Amino acid sequence: MSKPLVLPALTRFVSATAGRNMTTAAYVAVTVGVAMMTLLTVAPAYDTVPHWVDALLWACLAYFIFEWLVRLRHMRRQDKLWFYALSSAGVVDAVGALAVPLALLAGIEPKTAWLLGVLWVLKVVPGIPGLRQLRRVLVVESGPLLSVLVIFLMVVFLASVAEYFLERDVQPQTFGSVPAALWWAVVTLTTTGYGDVVPITPLGRMVAAMVMISGLGVFGLWTGILATGFAAETRRDNFLRTWETVSKVPFFAHLGPAAIADVTQVLRTMDLPPRTMIIRKDTNGDCMYFVAAGEVEVDLPGRKVKLGEGAFFGEMALLGNAKRGASVSTSKVTRLLVLDLVDFRLLMARHPDLAETIDAEAKRRERENQ
Repeated sequence: MSKPLVLPALTRFVSATAGRNMTTAAYVAVTVGVAMMTLLTVAPAYDTVPHWVDALLWACLAYFIFEWLVRLRHMRRQDKLWFYALSSAGVVDAVGALAVPLALLAGIEPKTAWLLGVLWVLKVVPGIPGLRQLRRVLVVESGPLLSVLVIFLMVVFLASVAEYFLERDVQPQTFGSVPAALWWAVVTLTTTGYGDVVPITPLGRMVAAMVMISGLGVFGLWTGILATGFAAETRRDNFLRTWETVSKVPFFAHLGPAAIADVTQVLRTMDLPPRTMIIRKDTNGDCMYFVAAGEVEVDLPGRKVKLGEGAFFGEMALLGNAKRGASVSTSKVTRLLVLDLVDFRLLMARHPDLAETIDAEAKRRERENQ
């Protein structure tokens, strides 16, 4: 390969590596590195490890060191070196690059030192979909979650003291102290139930039953709080995405923020590939469509009409004629906003000017199609 072709490719690779997002090469390095680290534990001794396993581990480590140095250089040029070095991403990159070499330099056995390669999996955490949403949920619901955690700790401690008092004489080996009883309390409250430590006195079993029931309640509360938080965040994200899409449609451009909020709450988005049938002629209709992006093709008698961004169709089925008058399909990748019949009537009642505009456009199209 000639030099003029190599240099631009290398420049693009270094530029992509300098970014703080995971690249394809980084994902491959993490996958191969962790797989080889796992394979390393199968061999009875480090000396019996195949050479190619050792070579792949060193290659992955070399890539992570290269990635870390490239990002340090890039941030230093932007006068953000310390910001990057002290950030969570910078710390993870530094640990991934230095943990294994420092362990080897400290004289730790290579087979044990390479176990630190498991820290490489932390590099993929920022790329996990929904992680940012999870962080928002934990921050927003931190109060209720901490309250349930306090209840959990209270039940664990109270149950440990109770079982110590009731079982210490009959089972001194397992319930001879409060810290020893804590293991039983945690296992029981989390409904794990290993069965290695079991109360045998009648009162001890009654306490155990109450702890098990409390465990169901505590984790039910945690589950409910997180589920509610995720549902609220999902609605928020969907509302923001729909708002952004609606505000870009010229048909809604004249509406104020309150009206756009009403429209956003009732519209749903639909992303379709090219050559997808949306409406078939002579079928019953119960919704209308707005083209947010892309293009659709209306199959009229003797001709075809293309509708682009900002156009709408299917309104005739909502204005009295339940039968679809033409077939409509996408001609390219298209995003549609769908307005159902019930929501259409509510929206028209709240915004008469919008109803008049749709009615006028429908009459114009009806005259054109005659």
